[in-house]
Amino acid sequence: MLHILDEAAPGHAGNEAGLERVRSRPPWDAYFMKFAELARERATCIRRGVGAVIVKDRHILATGYNGAPKGLPHAEEVGCLRTQLNIPSGTRHEICRGLHAEQNAIIQAAYHGVAIKDADIYITTHPCAICAKMLINAGIRRVFYLEGYADPIAKMIIEESHLELYCTGPGGLDGPEDA
Repeated sequence: MLHILDEAAPGHAGNEAGLERVRSRPPWDAYFMKFAELARERATCIRRGVGAVIVKDRHILATGYNGAPKGLPHAEEVGCLRTQLNIPSGTRHEICRGLHAEQNAIIQAAYHGVAIKDADIYITTHPCAICAKMLINAGIRRVFYLEGYADPIAKMIIEESHLELYCTGPGGLDGPEDA
């Protein structure tokens, strides 16, 4: 049996057969979720950083993270309006200077003329109601997320839609989410 080697891997001794170490590869879902986690590192929201990556046929089409529109000051610079007004998480999404990661990923795809119909999206947090509606209308097929979000309207909208929802975080499910 021939194994593909990662010759640059630490500990590679290069024995005569060249088969002493086989590198492990993450499953596709874990691989793409790592890109969403990397995108989250760019987020400028001071309440919750979120990252997203849109994928089709195992190719990344667009990424996004939450933050203010281009050229406008971020919450990191001017403070959070939602915090100032004591708005609880999962409500009044329109009162925020930033866009959500999913919104920015969809906008990035549109801006660059990239079709995302029937694509999947990997998000570090369950989508809110506004993003759920946008994902449905953008033609996204499956949503993979790491952690939950307290938005019962989003859950209701997703249950009524064609979207398949998968939790890949701790306690995640092997199939579509039931709740």
